[in-house]
Amino acid sequence: MTSPLITVDELRTLNPVLIDATWNLAGPPGREAYDAGHIPGAYFVDLDTELAGPPGPGRHPLPDATTVTALVRRTGASADTPVVVYDAANSLAAARAWWILRYFGLTNVRVLDGGLAAWRAAGGEVTTVVPADGDSDFTATPGHLPFVDAEGAAKVAASGVLLDARAPERFAGEVEPMDKVAGHIPGAVNTPMADLLTPDGHFKPTEDLAAYFADHGATADTDLATYCGSGVTATHTALALEAVGIQSPVYIGSWSDWITNPTRPIATGRD
Repeated sequence: MTSPLITVDELRTLNPVLIDATWNLAGPPGREAYDAGHIPGAYFVDLDTELAGPPGPGRHPLPDATTVTALVRRTGASADTPVVVYDAANSLAAARAWWILRYFGLTNVRVLDGGLAAWRAAGGEVTTVVPADGDSDFTATPGHLPFVDAEGAAKVAASGVLLDARAPERFAGEVEPMDKVAGHIPGAVNTPMADLLTPDGHFKPTEDLAAYFADHGATADTDLATYCGSGVTATHTALALEAVGIQSPVYIGSWSDWITNPTRPIATGRD
């Protein structure tokens, strides 16, 4: 199995299409960080407008195929072109880019482990030069990765393992900074994104990740799905699972979609 993660040393041996997906939920805009310095040759992709559709229902629903087609063609990538995505933080936005691009038909997408910080730490140069638009005949088609809707997520929570990637206090319903209702999907298991990372923003070694997921009931034989607040962090968990050889559907609408139907049950507490 080829890991969905790639190191800086590995990146230097390739000539992939590079995508900078830097994004900040509370600002400043990721484009500002990209303009201040990015890996040479990287194209900027905006999470809110290119990796998600307009809000409702859910804060970050799927983008349409036309949007993704334009995104990919701008980079010059075709369906099997090697593509490496990264961001300037903890690979959260890069994971969303990885998942969306795979879902819409790119077959060879990987995430730079450690992101821009790892590139800089290894002596990599950055630039403010924006690459010219590429050209390709790629056409995005949905459905190349599995996902679940609210009904599917509820079924997984009842009979399998539904992983909630949010911080423990949000899972428990103790705080809710983003959505109108606090809590979690009944039966979900909390696996906070921070548990998957080292202090410097790299993913933990695969053997550690595999043990962590197994401790939370998630193995290759488990009926799995991941979710979070709005379908971004859930892709980060799916990326970590794929790094250990486990493919998991994502509930892309996540909590912000779940709570749009007042008949859906809500749980609180850390257990």
